[in-house]
Amino acid sequence: MDVGWVLPVCWLSLGLIVVGCSVGAARSRRAAGVGIAAVAALWVLAGAGANLLFLIRGEDFSGFADQASTSFVKDTWESVVVPHHALFIGLLIVFEAGAGAAVLVAGRVRQVALVLLMAFNVALLSFGWGYLMWSVPLVAALESLRRADRRWSISVADALRPVAPARTAR
Repeated sequence: MDVGWVLPVCWLSLGLIVVGCSVGAARSRRAAGVGIAAVAALWVLAGAGANLLFLIRGEDFSGFADQASTSFVKDTWESVVVPHHALFIGLLIVFEAGAGAAVLVAGRVRQVALVLLMAFNVALLSFGWGYLMWSVPLVAALESLRRADRRWSISVADALRPVAPARTAR
């Protein structure tokens, strides 16, 4: 059974949730909290988890930089990262898992994690202009969630708590 579609669907779904929630985050504590939780899931599960699975399966990540606009990025990837992919992808996994988990910690930790994830998405552009359609909306969404977090001081647990049904007047 081919499950090659699962990762792109996870990335797209979680990315759309992050962007969608970021639109309402300035007005809704709940939207901001769900957006923050989706950011954590995106990086911990679809980022670190997927790369860990690729590493376990023995993939060497060759060709990842083929669409880069500079030969420096392509050549460096193939000559430095690919031969030592366990080390470099291992470091990537640690970063993704750490930053994703740090987003769940309120306060300065979350603020720093969101900035690091914005920088990560900007750096993705060096691997090809195809990442533009992913990075631009995601960086804008992460910044929106960062600002909302400063306003709301979001506790993800509180933001994700089920809403009690509204009472109707009789």
